[in-house]
Amino acid sequence: MRALNSVECPADRLVCFPYSGGTAAAYRAWSPAMPEDTELLAVQYPGQADRIVEAPASSITEMASAVAAELSQLGPARCALFGHSLGALVAYETAKVLRDLGQPVHCLFVSGTPAPWQAHGELNHRVGDEELWSALRDLGGIAPDVADDPELRELLLPVLRSYIALSETYRPAPHTEPLTCQVRGYYNTEDPLVNGAEFGAWAAVSTGRFSVRTWPGGHFQSLADPDELIADVVSTLAESEVLR
Repeated sequence: MRALNSVECPADRLVCFPYSGGTAAAYRAWSPAMPEDTELLAVQYPGQADRIVEAPASSITEMASAVAAELSQLGPARCALFGHSLGALVAYETAKVLRDLGQPVHCLFVSGTPAPWQAHGELNHRVGDEELWSALRDLGGIAPDVADDPELRELLLPVLRSYIALSETYRPAPHTEPLTCQVRGYYNTEDPLVNGAEFGAWAAVSTGRFSVRTWPGGHFQSLADPDELIADVVSTLAESEVLR
């Protein structure tokens, strides 16, 4: 994980999980909006950015176990997890591991992906390089200056394919006990990867309060222009503190 601000004795800890191909830096813009007693951390997946020499993770549960182990070594603080797309699934699995370690999270924020047990069914990870790169570019997941660079494509595409495969083939363990934390969901109404009518199925992952907020735009809109999303996350955490 990467610390995106410095808080000596945090009351709250917000841990952010990137999408497939995303890095911890995707959440750097969140730092100025954090309350002074909230520590902001972001996960750096193996094979990405400063971990580029490492092999990509082999499963979402492997990723979750590694993050939970790292979090369990930190000092006490109320812990909340935010994840977008693949990151939402990793955050959910991390919440389960922390629960089993006796360190349940306080809030789980999930964005831009169907509920864990809904059949994803996509096979994008099996298509050819040109088709996959084009699909990612059209979705908004590839920066324009990267999209037309053949050397960067050759470097990034294998890792992207690996993490897209994890997302598309992921299935949670059967008969999983629900969490007890609050769950707040987000999706963009023009996101081709999310069926808005089915997004409410996320409510079943926890016995805690569930709510949803939507915005117009595509899959990456709320991260590309994150002010409203960040404000909602911060206000949700503040509200949960009052209600605690």
